[in-house]
Amino acid sequence: MNFSIQPVLENETVKLIPLQPSDFEALYLTASDPKIWEQHPTPDRYKREVFSKFFEGAVESKGAFVIIDKQTGEYAGSTRFYGYDEADSSIRIGYTFYATKYWGSGFNPMVKKLMMDYIFQFTDNVYLEVGASNIRSQIAVLRLGTKKIKEEMISYYGEEPKLNFIYGITKAEYQS
Repeated sequence: MNFSIQPVLENETVKLIPLQPSDFEALYLTASDPKIWEQHPTPDRYKREVFSKFFEGAVESKGAFVIIDKQTGEYAGSTRFYGYDEADSSIRIGYTFYATKYWGSGFNPMVKKLMMDYIFQFTDNVYLEVGASNIRSQIAVLRLGTKKIKEEMISYYGEEPKLNFIYGITKAEYQS
């Protein structure tokens, strides 16, 4: 891999910065709302000890970001690149969550556009993993122009495997 999966990405509204261990408290404050996780395969991730394991995996991935609202300076959420596959010229985007105040605000499409504009310089395929019970996120990724391509059992860091739907978009589809 001759590119970074943790660059700084930004537009006039949002900034993605590489996640650091020092971000834990501020990001946990955002993630501690049970409503964020109610459709997620790990619905108790709002609990400190459960979120702590998620955060540890995010830091170790070396592809995770904190999403910053540039108007307020607040932590809006987190997302990451992971699972680069050179043979398939692909990467995955996932583990995304937002504070509820950002739901329906246009943040997710902006964040995904920043990520895909960047990563499609280096790959031909992007896959997004969404929990099978997370209808809200399934709708959101379909709005990005992706297509559901398969179902897969995914092991989240330190957790048992859970059913996820995999959505895909090619560089050509994204650019058209």
